[in-house]
Amino acid sequence: MSDGPTTPAKRRVGVLISGGGSNMAALIAAARDPAYPAEIVCVVSNVATAGGLAKAADAGVPTAVVDHRAYETREQFERAVVEVLDAHGVEIVALAGFMRLLTPWFIERWHDRLINIHPALLPSYKGLHTHARALADGVKIVGCTVHFVRPEMDVGPIIVQAAVPVADDDTAETLAARVLVQEHRIYPLALARVASGAARVVTDAEGRERVATDLAATLDATLLAPA
Repeated sequence: MSDGPTTPAKRRVGVLISGGGSNMAALIAAARDPAYPAEIVCVVSNVATAGGLAKAADAGVPTAVVDHRAYETREQFERAVVEVLDAHGVEIVALAGFMRLLTPWFIERWHDRLINIHPALLPSYKGLHTHARALADGVKIVGCTVHFVRPEMDVGPIIVQAAVPVADDDTAETLAARVLVQEHRIYPLALARVASGAARVVTDAEGRERVATDLAATLDATLLAPA
């Protein structure tokens, strides 16, 4: 006879980084909560000197380096990355400042299990230099987005966004710093939704994709205002 309801197994997450890994660190910190539905089981970087590797190791998370320069093609590099992820039993992959464009092969291999964070309110300001471009355009609200990854850069069903107002005296650097605070809030929230099954991709009659969120998860708004 059962002693009561069992706790659902935590989903196993691998994080890919290329740099300092501040969003990675936010995910690791969130996953320390026993109630969090995911655990970070490995961190993989394509850059041996990436600062995030030391942060992950200090947190007790296994790390690996797969140098893209050692492979003739992007797919060969990605297959080596997948070998590491598979060795750790990874179920969900989170990109956290991973500065490599991924091939359709890798993206389809992790279809609806691959998420990314971007420092803009997608679909606006895809690509690089988002804050400088927003300031040049004179926009009043910027932000950040966590989304499922699709083959086109910075495209995919949106899971969570956070809005950040632009101050009159903002520079690209000051704006980036305030947006980063919100990134550290929404990435753990988005990963929790994906890992728990609260956020899932649905397709409408015209073939357009969006993320449907279970009612319980909407208590934490999908568009977050600054704290």
